[in-house]
Amino acid sequence: MELTARKIHNHIQQARKVVVIPHQNPDGDALGSATAFFEYLRCLKKEAVIFCATSVSSHWHWLNHANKIVADPAVFSDPDIDAIVVLDSGDLRYAGIDSFVANHPAAIINIDHHATNEHYGKINLVIPTAAATCEVLYNFFKYGPVPLNQPMATSLLTGLLTDTDTFFNSATSAESMSVGSELLRLGGNLNAIRGRTMKNKSVDALRLWGRVLGRLAKDGESNIAYTYITRADLEECGAGENEAEGIANFLNNLENTAIALILKETTDGKIKGSFRTTRNDLDVSALAKKLGGGGHKKAAGFSTDGTIEEALKKILTLD
Repeated sequence: MELTARKIHNHIQQARKVVVIPHQNPDGDALGSATAFFEYLRCLKKEAVIFCATSVSSHWHWLNHANKIVADPAVFSDPDIDAIVVLDSGDLRYAGIDSFVANHPAAIINIDHHATNEHYGKINLVIPTAAATCEVLYNFFKYGPVPLNQPMATSLLTGLLTDTDTFFNSATSAESMSVGSELLRLGGNLNAIRGRTMKNKSVDALRLWGRVLGRLAKDGESNIAYTYITRADLEECGAGENEAEGIANFLNNLENTAIALILKETTDGKIKGSFRTTRNDLDVSALAKKLGGGGHKKAAGFSTDGTIEEALKKILTLD
């Protein structure tokens, strides 16, 4: 890792302007990574911008620099851009920038922890054993010219806690817990993270959860437990897009179930799916890959066209 990390640091120090990319519909790890990297660039006095292909909920604006994220693809037309840093994305399609960077002269730097990563960058720092991209970045920063400060520690701790479900899911390792301890020592604001990402359920959100859990079903042949969220569910419950977050991880509490699945209608007419499992003999990223997605062995996702019913039929008949 050290050689690759130093290569990235050297490239960044020579860059004129950098674009930082979290994946579309970003989660805590994507945003924690992006905001920590932006703070690193700020300390280096580098001109930079964070771009996300989808809008970022104001729910995340408490994170340092999160309110500076832009969604205008015109940023890619700036001739000074000579480095594009893509974070927490197994491929450029998932990042939502494949059409924007096709034939772009800037070097793409790919930093990630997904086993299904396509190594699409000029420089690739991909560590599948890491619990989160924020864990990869913690180690990356150790080899660079900028010491980890309090805002960076809080951003990185946010990604680590959300991707491990507060050190509860199977991504948790001795290394991730050690990194979490060090980030706390460096000033990571655990109380702020807990208040914003864990103790943050509104009445409308819990009404939505009740509706979604009320239609939970199980396919006996595949041993997949599944449920879904429609656009009507969100509207009728008065819930925001982000208020469905956490349901997929909650379904991991099911006993005698091989895989948990939640499907969700998106604003662009697609169906987004999330797989979870606690079994060591299953790899849900392989299922997600068959559907054009990817992820981790025990947590993966995908997006597909069609209806919820069509998506579910496709999933339950996969080989």
